[in-house]
Amino acid sequence: MTNQNPEQIARDHIDQQLIECGWKIQSVKQINLNAGIGIAVKEYLTDVGPADYVLFVEGKPCGIIEAKREEEGHRINIHEAQSEGYANAKLKHLKNDPLPFVYISTGEVTKFTDFTDPKPRARVIFTFHRPETLRNWLKTSKENFKLYPSLRGRLYDLPALQTDGLRECQITAINNLDKSFKENRPRALIQMATGSGKTFTAITAIYRLLKFAKAKRVLFLVDTRNLGEQAEQEFMSYLPNDDNRKFTELYSVQRLKSSYVATDSQVCISTIQRLYSILKGTELEESAEEENPNERIWQPKEVPPIEYNEKIPIEFFDFIVIDECHRSIYNLWKQVLEYFDAFEIGLTATPDNRTIGYFDQNMVSEYSHEMAVADGVNVGYDVFIIDTKVTQQGGTLWKGEYVEHRERLSRKKRMELQDEDEIYSSTQLDKDIVNPNQIRTIIRTFKENLPKMFPDRFDETGLFEIPKTLIFAKTDSHANDIIDIVREEFAEENKFCKKITYNTAKDRMSADDVLLEKGEDPKNTLSDFRNAFYPRIAVTVDMIAVGTDVKTLECLLFMRDVKSRNYFEQMKGRGTRTISLDKLRQVSRTANYTKDHFVIVDAIGVCKSLKTDSRPLEKKPGVPLKELLQAVAIGARDEELFTSLASRLTRLDKQITDKERKLFAEKADGKSVSQVVKELLNAFNPDVIEEIENKVRKNFMGVAPNEIEAAIIQETEKLQQEAARVFTGELNEYIENVRKAHEQRIDLLNPDEVLTAAWDKDNVEKANEIVKEFSEWMLQHKDELTALQIFYNQPYRRRELTFEMIKEVMDKLQSDKPVLAPMYVWRAYDAIGTSTSLGDQISTSLSDRKLTSLGDQKVRTLSGTEVKDRISTSSGTLGSPLNELIALVSLIRKITGLDNILTPYNKTVDKNFQDWVWKRHSGAGEKFTEEQMQWLRMIKEYVINSFHIEKEDFDYNPFNAMGGLGKMWNLFGTETEEIINELNEVLVA
Repeated sequence: MTNQNPEQIARDHIDQQLIECGWKIQSVKQINLNAGIGIAVKEYLTDVGPADYVLFVEGKPCGIIEAKREEEGHRINIHEAQSEGYANAKLKHLKNDPLPFVYISTGEVTKFTDFTDPKPRARVIFTFHRPETLRNWLKTSKENFKLYPSLRGRLYDLPALQTDGLRECQITAINNLDKSFKENRPRALIQMATGSGKTFTAITAIYRLLKFAKAKRVLFLVDTRNLGEQAEQEFMSYLPNDDNRKFTELYSVQRLKSSYVATDSQVCISTIQRLYSILKGTELEESAEEENPNERIWQPKEVPPIEYNEKIPIEFFDFIVIDECHRSIYNLWKQVLEYFDAFEIGLTATPDNRTIGYFDQNMVSEYSHEMAVADGVNVGYDVFIIDTKVTQQGGTLWKGEYVEHRERLSRKKRMELQDEDEIYSSTQLDKDIVNPNQIRTIIRTFKENLPKMFPDRFDETGLFEIPKTLIFAKTDSHANDIIDIVREEFAEENKFCKKITYNTAKDRMSADDVLLEKGEDPKNTLSDFRNAFYPRIAVTVDMIAVGTDVKTLECLLFMRDVKSRNYFEQMKGRGTRTISLDKLRQVSRTANYTKDHFVIVDAIGVCKSLKTDSRPLEKKPGVPLKELLQAVAIGARDEELFTSLASRLTRLDKQITDKERKLFAEKADGKSVSQVVKELLNAFNPDVIEEIENKVRKNFMGVAPNEIEAAIIQETEKLQQEAARVFTGELNEYIENVRKAHEQRIDLLNPDEVLTAAWDKDNVEKANEIVKEFSEWMLQHKDELTALQIFYNQPYRRRELTFEMIKEVMDKLQSDKPVLAPMYVWRAYDAIGTSTSLGDQISTSLSDRKLTSLGDQKVRTLSGTEVKDRISTSSGTLGSPLNELIALVSLIRKITGLDNILTPYNKTVDKNFQDWVWKRHSGAGEKFTEEQMQWLRMIKEYVINSFHIEKEDFDYNPFNAMGGLGKMWNLFGTETEEIINELNEVLVA
């Protein structure tokens, strides 16, 4: 008999869920508690009335389920008192204690309360817990004699954090996270600037949860394979500060590469795409994990629901850490998180309003890029603008001209007559139209201005070293064009510039299956980019656009626009990482200072273009074929998706050759393009679906309506699954490559020209703020620090200035305001035009001679002697200080009015020394001999680096190797002390 009662329908749904979760359902008259681990007994009598379900585990009662009809879902909280009453009641024939586990469910909405928690609070869960789980929870309760033995109880007793080796921002994040756990907040958001150690912070928190809270299992969720691999490396290298064993020696860490999940893993690293496919019961191609899914244009109109998976029940993870959570918590993926009964911890550098809202406004850490720069954890950046005519305006393909057509994959070319004038916009560049002149103009302008951006990268022979540079390209094809032109313009070999995308692992083949270029493992190339001298320039589309750590990066060249504000901030974050001078010099030999900034070269207007918090979704007609194929591959089953894909394949079938159709069939299980299209359309064909419905209703006559509906859904899903089954990674890649082969044209008719190549005007405003802040800090501490007292209040005592006094100022400055590093302030003076930088001097003096790159990727413009002469004789120019302490003294002299223009202190000492020697020689007395001059020059160099010299200093290098103070007396006799005192005074004048 068909059951139409709402309460009974709800119970039917509850029964089905309980069975899926491993429970055996029995009536009160047919109890057999030995039939399984978990028994759910219906209508069990209590002293306050019959309970809808009483849950028994290994023969003992432990929980109840209060069933409500679906319409009561919005009033479910009202029934909490009733369900709690049943839990506290005495069961018939049993002398039971209050039952700890209480569920209220409509079959659609289920809430659960664990009364072993310190402050029991109901929470919504996807379905019921398995009986094995409740058994383990009860066992823990018996073994643990603490007042509150549950996980939430254990979170009450976390020990104090050991702070050794942790930054202040990391300590704050973990302590606030502990507090959030103690308050039983289900979601917490950690916002920390890129480069400040979010992953390290998360692993530290995970270590504490496993060790002290006895968490069973933690999920570390990412949205690209690259981020998963990087997270795995960080877990492998993590060393706790209270144990000499690495994390992976203490706990099992598994990065999911298939649908297999090891039950003994304590940390699982997975992409959200893979976890979604596991819960859907489908396999996932690895290629589907390469791209950030939130950047895909296509999203399903209706979200395909996930289903219960007994191998990964809702309680499988106690905690979920969501990396780059601003991209991974929406649309299709949100339900993956809501499936699990777990605490969620979000990690991001760039939260938007949706992110903060999702995490219930529980931001346990708020550490911005500006704060990180101020603390010296991150470095700031300057922007250099390159504008060209074609970049802004596009161009025209003229009627009557032969236009080159090129296959993107094989690079095979052919000529075709243009039959009408065609104006193309800047947005079509590097997609439909490629203008090599535009790319070349940008790259050449970039190369010519690099010495202006990095004026201190000339070595002693006058060669310029290219800093590690990352170029963001629009597509793989665009990246290939950039690489070819970079190598040509810099006159360099292959290893100088490399592409880092997942596609580089594959061999490039022609349309005739001829090998064009051998593939390279992108991970090896990325490792070389981080740690080796070559490549100097890397080009990527999005593999290392976010999350990937390359500390040696000093320059980002944007040749693609980005509409997402968060994504742009993440891309900029690639340059913010700090690195020590020694490590930087391992890959960039001419680096003179610790990395304290990086340069963004904006060649596309990305810094000025309109940004949105989230990428707007385009309608299907504008969605690339690649997006549709990827959506089917990850399990999306949407009518609009299938019909759009069918339409695209129909169009493609008219364009491809017979040979290409044959290859399609080989990769599609023998099906032709038209057969695949027909199956896609039939999957949602109303006539076909009606036929399925009639067949199911006939076969299920007399069965409950909900079972009939479930059977219909199952059959229609089979139809959809069969239509989608052929779209494997191999076929999808083939379809995309075939499509590409018929589209791209090369514009060789429109030369490009530079409109702008200059620092962004915002740099000047920022520089003025830095100079002002530095001056205010010095003024604020002028009575506190001895060196500043001398410069501000007692300038006649400059001869008493010592190395220790200057170091005291430096230490205080680094402690208070690391963002005001002397070299950073120095560049700020340069940016506001106080004087001309060394790079400008060289560029200006060589206006008729373009900078050119030689074999070891350095630019030789002048001989070593010429460069030294230019630096030493550039009176009134900024030049380049020898080190940060010398820069600091130079800056102090400028802001205290001792020097009218900012001048390197070493140049000041050089000039004062020359004047002193000239004055001595112009008098009537004896002239210094060459040996005496050698000693005087050594004293001068010592004063440059130590700011003062005493007789005791002659016991050290370089003097002791030359005879020390005794030799000085031999050379200068009774004048020795007078000369030392005189030089201490005149050199620092």
